[in-house]
Amino acid sequence: METSSLNTIKGGTVVLFGGTGFIGSHLAMDWLRESLAQKVVLVDLNPPRNEPWVTPLRKELQTGRAEFVRWDVRKKIPDSLLPRADLIFNLAAVHREPGHLPHEYFETNLKGAENVCAWASAVGCERMVFTSSIAPYGPSEELKNEESLPVPDSPYGSSKLAAEKIHIGWHCSCPRRKLLILRPGVVFGPGEGGNVTRLVRSFVKGYFVYMGNRQTRKAGGYVKELCRVVRFGLDHQDQSGEGVTLLNFSMDPPPTLETYIAVIQNVSGIRRSPMNLPRSVLVAISYPIHVVATAFGIRQPISPVRVRKVFRSTSIDPRGLRELGYKPKYTLEEALQDWKHDLPEDFSR
Repeated sequence: METSSLNTIKGGTVVLFGGTGFIGSHLAMDWLRESLAQKVVLVDLNPPRNEPWVTPLRKELQTGRAEFVRWDVRKKIPDSLLPRADLIFNLAAVHREPGHLPHEYFETNLKGAENVCAWASAVGCERMVFTSSIAPYGPSEELKNEESLPVPDSPYGSSKLAAEKIHIGWHCSCPRRKLLILRPGVVFGPGEGGNVTRLVRSFVKGYFVYMGNRQTRKAGGYVKELCRVVRFGLDHQDQSGEGVTLLNFSMDPPPTLETYIAVIQNVSGIRRSPMNLPRSVLVAISYPIHVVATAFGIRQPISPVRVRKVFRSTSIDPRGLRELGYKPKYTLEEALQDWKHDLPEDFSR
């Protein structure tokens, strides 16, 4: 059995491209908290956010165990940007849908993949983790696993699938290299600010409604579980000798919207029965709201694209993790309880 990557990297440097975002910040804190690396370098357009949940990471920036380097992955990365990297995370991506023009997804996600892989080759780094997405599978009520044919239906999903191929090309050019590709569903937790945060806040503030979508499945998982999965995947590669590992990341099975709401009720302590609105009503009102908001430059969460996504399941099976014997730490309720402990204001009325 080979030496665990977590042991060999302990005295080394971990570089996270896109490292000051939601997932990157949690990964950086996890590696520092567990003393898995001597130094963590965050390469991004902006420094870590000034929010309570990022306080431990900002403290590490002051001690020197963490370092922030400003760079745009759409541009060629100079060899001199950093002296070394023992492990690279490529998290940099344009991902919010809607929110960007089609070419912007490819501009960042493809050029970023090319530039990060070229830099990894230049500095001699042989370990990389790439966070892809479940978007390459496309929406489906049918359960998809790692062997399912990807059929992306959006610029984001298409760009992520192409970026996976770029990373695989990097691996193929040198047999010693190891590549871990993760396809996560919606990743939630302190600082997410996305779909699950909006779901929690809409319920606790009293304006969440069902729209005939109680049984819609939404694949996803807790950000701290994702951190554990990364470590598990890296150790699996060292123990098995596997060069490329592709793993879906989601709770097993993916929770329905009704399950999410039931758990939010328990964690928040708020007992409320959400109303039911016909789907046609919400779709109809989303168009004028979107048009008016766009005309006046108002940012708001209602758009025809988002409304349609509410009704579409993302049924993703984490079969790879299950077959490798991974044991999740958090149930959905335990994950939300932990989130509430770290950032109680997200569950406040």
